[in-house]
Amino acid sequence: MKIFISFDMEGIAGIVDWAQCRPPGQPYEEGRALLLGEVNAAIDGALTGGATEIVCNDSHGTMNNLNPADLHGRASYVAGRHKPLYMMEGMDDTVDAVFFVGYHGSISGASSVLSHTYNPSVVSKVELNGVPCGESGINGLVALGCGVPVVLITGDQQTITEGDPFFKDAERVVVKQSITRFAAAQLHPLDARDKIAGAALAAVRRARSVPVPDISLPARLDVHMQTADMAEVASWVKGVKRTGTRTVRVEGDDPLAVYRSFVGVTYMTRVAEGR
Repeated sequence: MKIFISFDMEGIAGIVDWAQCRPPGQPYEEGRALLLGEVNAAIDGALTGGATEIVCNDSHGTMNNLNPADLHGRASYVAGRHKPLYMMEGMDDTVDAVFFVGYHGSISGASSVLSHTYNPSVVSKVELNGVPCGESGINGLVALGCGVPVVLITGDQQTITEGDPFFKDAERVVVKQSITRFAAAQLHPLDARDKIAGAALAAVRRARSVPVPDISLPARLDVHMQTADMAEVASWVKGVKRTGTRTVRVEGDDPLAVYRSFVGVTYMTRVAEGR
């Protein structure tokens, strides 16, 4: 059984500040150690549950936050910023189940540690088929396009709530309770890892009975931009239609095409000085 792990950093137990997520410095070194611990816990649980192959996609920041040699189970490591499928690069229809590890809440939702949706300087809100969503919902389009279930989600309580409409049967692990965007009551890292490993084991054993993401087709992403200029730039991407002063829409029967257009928006607006 092949497992694909897309991991982020802001939803890891012990992380509450940007300094822990961005190099250089001691806080970042501590943060990446916390990240490695939870990713390895997910790998360990998956292998115990019967997984035979693990693909890990580093989905945070510059997307090269770990030493590949430190990954358990000889997991393969997809790293680097310029990836066509971005947070989901390495995903295809040979995968049997998807894990989202260390995910965080959306920029427009309830208080969640270090919340954002792809690029907070550009994106202020995203709705998937009319439902407010975070990065998990957006990335679920790729899992749907490949016909693969999302079976595990870890992060804070807001992350879990935002994923519920799309991944009702996924195992869920809350590693911290966000208080504000920069404060949380958190599990001890060892307890968080134990819970993740246990949930990963259960997720792999249940994977064949878990349905694909509950996202009806045609899928529609409504993206609210921070400025009118960013909405204009976004509309230059194939498949993106401007629907208002600061809003654009991507819609279609192919969830992979919808996702690729959204990724195009994130790249294009970043180059256009949407920091």
